[in-house]
Amino acid sequence: MSQPREPRRALVVVDVQNGFTEGSGELPVAGGDATARAVGVFVAQHRDRYHLLVTTQDWHVDPGAHFAAGEPDFVDTWPAHCRAGTPGAELDPLLSEGAGRPFPELVDVGVRKGEHAAAYSGFQGTTDDGRPLAHVLRAAGVTDVDYVGIALSHCVKETALDGVREGFTGRVLRDLTVPVSEESGRAAVEALRAAGVDVLDSHLAATGATPAA
Repeated sequence: MSQPREPRRALVVVDVQNGFTEGSGELPVAGGDATARAVGVFVAQHRDRYHLLVTTQDWHVDPGAHFAAGEPDFVDTWPAHCRAGTPGAELDPLLSEGAGRPFPELVDVGVRKGEHAAAYSGFQGTTDDGRPLAHVLRAAGVTDVDYVGIALSHCVKETALDGVREGFTGRVLRDLTVPVSEESGRAAVEALRAAGVDVLDSHLAATGATPAA
């Protein structure tokens, strides 16, 4: 009888960008700086556990109604942020500070999204050579994906939900994310768990422990 295959796991770091952290972000999320630094520390300690490390970035050119023409409602419309080629769209340097080395050196693949649409999910993005995230993961033989980043209530949630739809087993590492608000964070966790995504702290993920229901 053949032994079951060990899962091939990827880590997807969602939108840990200057535009979403407190320093000079156009759309800062409270706790973004601490999250960026903590993700860097986690990656430095556990990079060898992951077959693939992927970053996603908002990379807006003209995303239509995603950018508010007037006052944003912070539900469907937002202040302009993470414009392609601007400092706000770049990965936050606190990732490197936490990792103790240039973070891009640890990354295998970068995916950019939202040039001409809202694109909350990393699975709506592509690499520089046009490959969608799902294609990148499948080509590498990935079966399981861990998600971290900003914001839990929006792009992390939508990326993890799309991962399930694409057939990947998913986990969100709760302490390496941050929501826009406590209420939206609770709603995101409920939606993720209902879809079959585990939500657990990173120390449990690192030890292979099973999260409590």
